[in-house]
Amino acid sequence: MSQRFAVIGNPIAHSLSPVIHQAFAKQVNIQLTYEKIKADDPSFELLVSDFFAQDGKGLNITLPFKQRAFAMAQQSSFRCQQAGAANTLWMQANQLHADNTDGIGLIRDLSRYLSVNGKRVLILGAGGAARGIVSPLLENHPAELIIASRTSAKAEEFQRAFPQTQCLSFDEIEGQFDLVINATSASLVGEFVALPDECMSAKPFCYDLSYKQHGATAFVQYARESDCDAVDGLGMLVEQAAEAFFIWNGIMPETEEVLTLLRT
Repeated sequence: MSQRFAVIGNPIAHSLSPVIHQAFAKQVNIQLTYEKIKADDPSFELLVSDFFAQDGKGLNITLPFKQRAFAMAQQSSFRCQQAGAANTLWMQANQLHADNTDGIGLIRDLSRYLSVNGKRVLILGAGGAARGIVSPLLENHPAELIIASRTSAKAEEFQRAFPQTQCLSFDEIEGQFDLVINATSASLVGEFVALPDECMSAKPFCYDLSYKQHGATAFVQYARESDCDAVDGLGMLVEQAAEAFFIWNGIMPETEEVLTLLRT
């Protein structure tokens, strides 16, 4: 019998999650359906509840609902609690469970390119996407982890949640960095966050949590025009999806062949 899964967010039309999970299912000979659900602000909680009421087995959460998904859950993993945001939901013993696989997905993909250890790291954005990756990054011992937010209120809120980081507004960014991670939604609408020249002068490795299957995201394009090595978040998407697939099905799929499939 086919099991039902989905991803919910807004925007959602670009999501490659159905392709990825179908590829994983084919690898391990599991039958499943995986759909995309677009939510607006008022309807999110109702759509989640309806999905599980209709025998949905697992739900991925994307922008901008990760913190609201965490708030809905009755049980959550330690890494999910650290993030205060969830990207993976499922029902167990009539309770809604939550996890956050973003951080482990990022670390697994980043390890293809560099080690975070001893690096000065800048994260752009202080929303649910940033929250999901902070604790795993800290566990890899960066020299400094700085969070830049568009608004000072959000920076202050983030600082309270993650006192080991330094949180500031965009106009306070200064100094050189080894790694710059874009955790804003700007790339989804074809925009990028321009940084002071000093920040890019050491040619940091640039990583966009957003992705495009073909071509470069706006942030990756901007970074490459600044002579920096840059990649988008397609590898992270595949790695976090593999972790979610493992949570739901108890089998860890192979990621390299799926990433190659998507890139080509």
